[in-house]
Amino acid sequence: MRMSSKETINGVPVTEEMIDEWAAEAEAGFDVDALRKRGRGRPGRGASASQVISLRLTAAEIAALDARALREGKSRSEIIRDALHQTAA
Repeated sequence: MRMSSKETINGVPVTEEMIDEWAAEAEAGFDVDALRKRGRGRPGRGASASQVISLRLTAAEIAALDARALREGKSRSEIIRDALHQTAA
């Protein structure tokens, strides 16, 4: 299965070359000790644990969100958090 051209990691588009490189790395095997040193999970955003919230969006809303994220070099989550901070502040 190939990823769409809209998939990003930290705002960076994921390429077929990146996917092929990751697949080759996985097939060769991982250094378990190095993986354990990376830490657990995503880094925190505050003093306490963050909570995951589900959000339903239409296809048009997702397209607009992805377009803005691409323009600004941000993730979907960053765009949504920015919008929340602007409206809730």
